[in-house]
Amino acid sequence: MARILIVEDEPRIASFMAKGLAADGHTTSVAEDGITGLDLALSGEFDLVILDIGLPRLDGYGVLDGLRSQGSRVPVVVLTARDSVTDTVHALEGGADDYMPKPFRFAELLARVRLRLRQANDSSPVAEDTLAAGPVELDLRRRTVSRDGREIELSAREFQMLELFMLNPGQVLSREQLLSHVWGYDFDPGSNVVDVYVGYLRRKLGSDVIVTVRGMGYRFALGGRS
Repeated sequence: MARILIVEDEPRIASFMAKGLAADGHTTSVAEDGITGLDLALSGEFDLVILDIGLPRLDGYGVLDGLRSQGSRVPVVVLTARDSVTDTVHALEGGADDYMPKPFRFAELLARVRLRLRQANDSSPVAEDTLAAGPVELDLRRRTVSRDGREIELSAREFQMLELFMLNPGQVLSREQLLSHVWGYDFDPGSNVVDVYVGYLRRKLGSDVIVTVRGMGYRFALGGRS
């Protein structure tokens, strides 16, 4: 998979992203300031950069300017608490490929990372846009789900949870993993929201879709990834 550089000075957020990206098969490195981030991004060792704006020593705009002025075309996803239209335009005109405000949902960040990696690597095989297991099919591009050919309406969180299960067929996912991937880095570890949403998916897609592994979490039960 891809080599991703995270330029983020908040250790909790950087660790959250690194763990999530590693779970998706990527390798990550973290830089805690803009100067270090720029040096690493220019090394040619990374396939994508996730870049905060409010960094010490050199802010994210300076990192972007340094990258693009030196000819680097590495994809950059800007991730920042600054969410005004002016900030967005500044980042995109400065050479960012995508922009996400904090707080963010990891599933959305991951989708944007995959899209930018796919676009940046035209010579690679086309990344699959559909996940299928048994009678369940999930279309990542259209954001639709069907079972036995019948389309089923899911909420954004239900879709994100199902996608995570289908990307990890046969693997037991803990409540903590599901909370952090679907609800973001500010999740409440004592919440029962995962159990509630598993119930929603079972009612909509069938009770055989997800099984409970007592004391451990949940597992997608309909087979592997197509």
